[in-house]
Amino acid sequence: MAPEESAFPGFESLWLDSGREPIFVRRGGTGPAVLLLHGFPQTGLMWREVAPLLAAGFTVFVADLPGYGRSGCPRDRDDHASMSKRAMAATLTRAMGNAGYERFAIIGHDRGGRVAYRAALDHPDRISHVAVLDVVPTYEVWDRADARLALAFWPFSLLAQPAPLPERLIAAAPDAVVDNAITHWGSSPDAFPAWIREAYVEALRDPAHVHAICEEYRAAAGVDREVDKADLDAEHRIACPLLALWSDQGGLAAWYEDAGGPLGLWRRWADAVQGQPVSGGHFFPEEHPAGTAMLLRNFLTHRG
Repeated sequence: MAPEESAFPGFESLWLDSGREPIFVRRGGTGPAVLLLHGFPQTGLMWREVAPLLAAGFTVFVADLPGYGRSGCPRDRDDHASMSKRAMAATLTRAMGNAGYERFAIIGHDRGGRVAYRAALDHPDRISHVAVLDVVPTYEVWDRADARLALAFWPFSLLAQPAPLPERLIAAAPDAVVDNAITHWGSSPDAFPAWIREAYVEALRDPAHVHAICEEYRAAAGVDREVDKADLDAEHRIACPLLALWSDQGGLAAWYEDAGGPLGLWRRWADAVQGQPVSGGHFFPEEHPAGTAMLLRNFLTHRG
Protein backbone atom coordinates (compact mmCIF):
# COMPACT_ATOMS: atom_id res chain seq x y z
CA MET A 1 0.00 0.00 0.00
CA ALA A 2 1.31 3.45 -0.90
CA PRO A 3 2.17 5.67 2.10
CA GLU A 4 -0.52 8.14 1.07
CA GLU A 5 -3.21 5.46 1.31
CA SER A 6 -2.19 4.47 4.84
CA ALA A 7 -1.49 7.98 6.15
CA PHE A 8 -4.77 8.19 8.10
CA PRO A 9 -5.25 4.92 10.02
CA GLY A 10 -8.89 4.27 10.86
CA PHE A 11 -10.14 6.88 8.37
CA GLU A 12 -12.22 6.18 5.28
CA SER A 13 -11.81 7.98 1.96
CA LEU A 14 -14.85 9.25 0.08
CA TRP A 15 -16.12 11.99 -2.19
CA LEU A 16 -18.88 14.26 -0.89
CA ASP A 17 -21.61 15.68 -3.11
CA SER A 18 -21.40 19.47 -2.90
CA GLY A 19 -23.91 20.35 -5.59
CA ARG A 20 -20.92 21.61 -7.51
CA GLU A 21 -17.63 19.73 -7.87
CA PRO A 22 -17.07 16.56 -5.79
CA ILE A 23 -15.05 17.07 -2.63
CA PHE A 24 -12.54 14.43 -1.59
CA VAL A 25 -12.38 13.82 2.15
CA ARG A 26 -11.01 11.42 4.67
CA ARG A 27 -13.33 10.80 7.61
CA GLY A 28 -12.66 9.22 10.98
CA GLY A 29 -13.44 9.37 14.68
CA THR A 30 -16.62 9.98 16.65
CA GLY A 31 -18.14 13.05 18.25
CA PRO A 32 -18.86 16.61 17.08
CA ALA A 33 -17.81 17.26 13.49
CA VAL A 34 -14.61 19.12 12.64
CA LEU A 35 -13.54 20.01 9.09
CA LEU A 36 -9.80 20.43 8.45
CA LEU A 37 -8.62 22.49 5.47
CA HIS A 38 -5.12 22.71 4.04
CA GLY A 39 -3.05 25.41 2.36
CA PHE A 40 -0.71 25.83 -0.62
CA PRO A 41 1.15 23.87 -1.94
CA GLN A 42 -0.31 21.11 0.18
CA THR A 43 -3.35 18.85 0.17
CA GLY A 44 -5.32 17.32 3.02
CA LEU A 45 -2.28 15.13 3.66
CA MET A 46 -0.85 17.96 5.75
CA TRP A 47 -3.20 16.86 8.58
CA ARG A 48 -1.95 13.24 8.57
CA GLU A 49 -0.64 13.42 12.15
CA VAL A 50 -3.04 15.97 13.61
CA ALA A 51 -6.29 14.36 12.42
CA PRO A 52 -5.85 11.01 14.25
CA LEU A 53 -5.12 12.89 17.48
CA LEU A 54 -8.39 14.83 17.14
CA ALA A 55 -10.39 11.76 16.11
CA ALA A 56 -10.47 10.46 19.70
CA GLY A 57 -13.13 13.04 20.53
CA PHE A 58 -14.43 14.33 17.20
CA THR A 59 -15.70 13.17 13.84
CA VAL A 60 -12.88 14.56 11.72
CA PHE A 61 -13.23 15.40 8.05
CA VAL A 62 -10.01 16.12 6.19
CA ALA A 63 -10.84 17.74 2.86
CA ASP A 64 -8.95 18.63 -0.25
CA LEU A 65 -10.08 22.17 -1.04
CA PRO A 66 -12.12 22.67 -4.21
CA GLY A 67 -9.68 22.80 -7.10
CA TYR A 68 -6.90 21.17 -5.05
CA GLY A 69 -5.71 17.59 -4.61
CA ARG A 70 -8.33 14.99 -5.49
CA SER A 71 -11.31 17.34 -5.28
CA GLY A 72 -12.97 18.51 -8.46
CA CYS A 73 -12.33 21.82 -10.20
CA PRO A 74 -15.16 24.33 -10.67
CA ARG A 75 -15.92 25.96 -13.99
CA ASP A 76 -14.17 29.23 -14.71
CA ARG A 77 -15.79 32.63 -14.40
CA ASP A 78 -14.41 35.83 -15.88
CA ASP A 79 -14.16 37.41 -12.42
CA HIS A 80 -12.48 34.29 -10.95
CA ALA A 81 -15.34 34.04 -8.43
CA SER A 82 -15.78 30.29 -8.87
CA MET A 83 -12.59 29.93 -6.79
CA SER A 84 -13.41 32.76 -4.39
CA LYS A 85 -13.38 31.98 -0.69
CA ARG A 86 -17.13 32.65 -0.63
CA ALA A 87 -17.74 30.03 -3.33
CA MET A 88 -15.35 27.53 -1.73
CA ALA A 89 -16.92 28.00 1.70
CA ALA A 90 -20.40 27.49 0.26
CA THR A 91 -19.26 24.36 -1.56
CA LEU A 92 -17.75 22.83 1.56
CA THR A 93 -20.71 23.79 3.74
CA ARG A 94 -23.10 22.12 1.31
CA ALA A 95 -20.89 19.05 1.17
CA MET A 96 -20.90 18.75 4.96
CA GLY A 97 -24.68 19.19 5.02
CA ASN A 98 -25.11 16.49 2.39
CA ALA A 99 -22.98 14.23 4.59
CA GLY A 100 -25.44 14.82 7.44
CA TYR A 101 -23.57 17.49 9.39
CA GLU A 102 -25.52 20.73 9.62
CA ARG A 103 -23.23 22.24 12.25
CA PHE A 104 -19.49 21.75 12.57
CA ALA A 105 -16.21 23.36 13.53
CA ILE A 106 -13.82 24.44 10.80
CA ILE A 107 -10.03 24.67 11.03
CA GLY A 108 -7.89 26.00 8.21
CA HIS A 109 -4.20 26.53 7.60
CA ASP A 110 -2.95 29.08 5.05
CA ARG A 111 -5.45 29.14 2.12
CA GLY A 112 -7.75 26.88 4.09
CA GLY A 113 -7.79 29.46 6.87
CA ARG A 114 -9.19 32.00 4.42
CA VAL A 115 -11.96 29.61 3.44
CA ALA A 116 -12.60 28.85 7.12
CA TYR A 117 -13.21 32.41 8.26
CA ARG A 118 -15.34 33.12 5.18
CA ALA A 119 -17.50 30.12 6.11
CA ALA A 120 -17.91 31.53 9.62
CA LEU A 121 -18.95 34.92 8.20
CA ASP A 122 -21.30 33.60 5.53
CA HIS A 123 -22.79 30.63 7.38
CA PRO A 124 -22.89 31.59 11.08
CA ASP A 125 -25.65 29.09 11.83
CA ARG A 126 -23.50 26.25 10.50
CA ILE A 127 -20.10 26.97 12.09
CA SER A 128 -19.62 26.34 15.81
CA HIS A 129 -15.92 27.26 16.05
CA VAL A 130 -13.30 28.54 13.61
CA ALA A 131 -9.52 28.24 13.87
CA VAL A 132 -7.21 30.10 11.48
CA LEU A 133 -3.58 29.00 11.31
CA ASP A 134 -0.83 31.39 10.17
CA VAL A 135 -3.13 33.81 8.34
CA VAL A 136 -4.75 37.18 8.83
CA PRO A 137 -7.81 38.27 6.82
CA THR A 138 -7.25 38.60 3.08
CA TYR A 139 -8.26 42.26 3.00
CA GLU A 140 -5.76 43.03 5.78
CA VAL A 141 -2.98 41.25 3.88
CA TRP A 142 -3.48 43.33 0.76
CA ASP A 143 -4.20 46.57 2.57
CA ARG A 144 -0.91 46.28 4.47
CA ALA A 145 1.15 44.60 1.74
CA ASP A 146 4.73 45.73 1.27
CA ALA A 147 8.05 44.39 0.03
CA ARG A 148 8.23 41.89 2.88
CA LEU A 149 5.07 40.14 1.72
CA ALA A 150 6.05 40.28 -1.94
CA LEU A 151 9.40 38.66 -1.29
CA ALA A 152 8.47 36.19 1.46
CA PHE A 153 5.11 34.91 0.15
CA TRP A 154 5.53 35.27 -3.60
CA PRO A 155 2.40 33.22 -4.55
CA PHE A 156 0.16 36.12 -3.47
CA SER A 157 1.27 38.24 -6.39
CA LEU A 158 2.77 35.76 -8.85
CA LEU A 159 -0.12 33.29 -8.97
CA ALA A 160 -2.61 36.15 -9.25
CA GLN A 161 -1.15 37.21 -12.61
CA PRO A 162 -3.30 36.63 -15.71
CA ALA A 163 -3.34 33.17 -17.29
CA PRO A 164 -1.39 31.39 -18.58
CA LEU A 165 1.86 32.74 -17.11
CA PRO A 166 1.66 31.33 -13.56
CA GLU A 167 0.13 28.07 -14.79
CA ARG A 168 3.04 27.55 -17.16
CA LEU A 169 5.60 28.38 -14.50
CA ILE A 170 4.16 25.89 -12.00
CA ALA A 171 3.74 23.19 -14.66
CA ALA A 172 7.36 23.61 -15.70
CA ALA A 173 8.77 22.96 -12.24
CA PRO A 174 6.27 21.73 -9.62
CA ASP A 175 9.12 20.22 -7.62
CA ALA A 176 10.80 23.63 -7.38
CA VAL A 177 7.57 25.16 -6.04
CA VAL A 178 7.26 22.56 -3.29
CA ASP A 179 10.95 22.63 -2.42
CA ASN A 180 10.96 26.42 -2.20
CA ALA A 181 8.00 26.39 0.18
CA ILE A 182 9.47 23.68 2.40
CA THR A 183 12.87 25.37 2.50
CA HIS A 184 11.88 29.00 2.95
CA TRP A 185 8.57 28.84 4.85
CA GLY A 186 9.21 25.87 7.08
CA SER A 187 11.66 25.34 9.90
CA SER A 188 12.01 21.55 9.85
CA PRO A 189 12.55 19.85 6.47
CA ASP A 190 12.51 16.51 8.30
CA ALA A 191 8.74 16.97 8.74
CA PHE A 192 8.38 16.34 4.99
CA PRO A 193 9.48 12.78 4.17
CA ALA A 194 10.17 11.99 0.53
CA TRP A 195 6.75 10.44 -0.06
CA ILE A 196 4.85 13.48 1.23
CA ARG A 197 7.01 15.84 -0.81
CA GLU A 198 6.30 13.75 -3.90
CA ALA A 199 2.57 13.72 -3.14
CA TYR A 200 2.56 17.51 -3.02
CA VAL A 201 4.57 17.69 -6.24
CA GLU A 202 2.22 15.22 -7.95
CA ALA A 203 -0.77 17.35 -6.97
CA LEU A 204 0.77 20.20 -8.99
CA ARG A 205 1.22 18.13 -12.15
CA ASP A 206 -2.42 18.25 -13.24
CA PRO A 207 -3.08 21.29 -15.49
CA ALA A 208 -6.72 21.63 -14.45
CA HIS A 209 -5.86 21.78 -10.76
CA VAL A 210 -2.94 24.14 -11.32
CA HIS A 211 -5.29 26.47 -13.19
CA ALA A 212 -7.86 26.26 -10.38
CA ILE A 213 -5.19 27.10 -7.81
CA CYS A 214 -4.13 30.16 -9.81
CA GLU A 215 -7.79 31.16 -10.11
CA GLU A 216 -8.03 30.97 -6.32
CA TYR A 217 -5.10 33.39 -5.97
CA ARG A 218 -6.66 35.68 -8.59
CA ALA A 219 -9.87 35.66 -6.59
CA ALA A 220 -7.92 36.55 -3.45
CA ALA A 221 -6.44 39.57 -5.22
CA GLY A 222 -9.85 40.73 -6.45
CA VAL A 223 -13.27 39.52 -5.42
CA ASP A 224 -12.13 38.21 -2.02
CA ARG A 225 -10.70 41.61 -1.12
CA GLU A 226 -13.92 43.29 -2.17
CA VAL A 227 -16.13 40.91 -0.18
CA ASP A 228 -13.93 41.28 2.89
CA LYS A 229 -13.95 45.06 2.65
CA ALA A 230 -17.74 45.11 2.36
CA ASP A 231 -18.04 43.01 5.52
CA LEU A 232 -15.59 45.22 7.38
CA ASP A 233 -17.41 48.39 6.35
CA ALA A 234 -20.77 46.88 7.35
CA GLU A 235 -19.33 45.69 10.70
CA HIS A 236 -20.34 42.13 9.80
CA ARG A 237 -18.42 40.06 12.32
CA ILE A 238 -17.65 36.43 13.07
CA ALA A 239 -19.92 35.44 15.94
CA CYS A 240 -18.51 32.02 16.89
CA PRO A 241 -15.32 31.56 18.92
CA LEU A 242 -12.16 32.12 16.86
CA LEU A 243 -8.70 30.72 17.55
CA ALA A 244 -5.70 32.25 15.77
CA LEU A 245 -2.36 30.45 15.83
CA TRP A 246 0.71 31.67 14.00
CA SER A 247 4.37 30.80 13.58
CA ASP A 248 6.69 32.46 16.08
CA GLN A 249 9.33 32.54 13.34
CA GLY A 250 7.26 33.87 10.43
CA GLY A 251 6.12 37.20 9.14
CA LEU A 252 2.90 37.36 11.15
CA ALA A 253 4.91 37.47 14.37
CA ALA A 254 6.50 40.79 13.39
CA TRP A 255 4.71 42.45 10.48
CA TYR A 256 1.55 43.61 12.25
CA GLU A 257 2.81 44.95 15.56
CA ASP A 258 1.29 48.37 14.85
CA ALA A 259 -2.17 46.72 14.75
CA GLY A 260 -1.69 44.67 17.92
CA GLY A 261 -0.33 41.67 16.02
CA PRO A 262 -2.52 38.93 14.52
CA LEU A 263 -4.91 39.03 17.49
CA GLY A 264 -5.39 42.75 17.04
CA LEU A 265 -6.30 42.25 13.40
CA TRP A 266 -8.66 39.35 14.06
CA ARG A 267 -10.46 41.37 16.73
CA ARG A 268 -11.51 43.73 13.96
CA TRP A 269 -13.43 40.77 12.47
CA ALA A 270 -14.59 38.57 15.33
CA ASP A 271 -16.23 38.95 18.73
CA ALA A 272 -14.53 36.15 20.68
CA VAL A 273 -10.86 35.86 19.73
CA GLN A 274 -8.07 33.96 21.40
CA GLY A 275 -4.71 32.76 20.19
CA GLN A 276 -0.96 32.72 20.43
CA PRO A 277 2.26 32.24 18.51
CA VAL A 278 3.50 28.65 18.31
CA SER A 279 6.89 27.08 17.74
CA GLY A 280 7.91 26.28 14.21
CA GLY A 281 7.68 27.74 10.75
CA HIS A 282 4.67 28.32 8.54
CA PHE A 283 4.04 24.57 8.37
CA PHE A 284 3.87 24.10 12.14
CA PRO A 285 0.93 21.63 11.95
CA GLU A 286 3.27 19.24 10.14
CA GLU A 287 6.37 20.20 12.12
CA HIS A 288 4.72 20.01 15.57
CA PRO A 289 1.51 17.99 15.15
CA ALA A 290 1.09 16.95 18.79
CA GLY A 291 1.33 20.50 20.10
CA THR A 292 -0.96 21.79 17.36
CA ALA A 293 -3.54 19.09 18.06
CA MET A 294 -3.47 19.86 21.77
CA LEU A 295 -4.19 23.57 21.19
CA LEU A 296 -6.98 22.75 18.76
CA ARG A 297 -8.54 20.14 21.02
CA ASN A 298 -8.49 22.50 24.00
CA PHE A 299 -10.16 25.22 21.93
CA LEU A 300 -12.85 22.93 20.56
CA THR A 301 -13.54 21.38 23.96
CA HIS A 302 -13.62 24.44 26.18
CA ARG A 303 -15.24 27.08 23.99
CA GLY A 304 -18.71 27.41 22.47
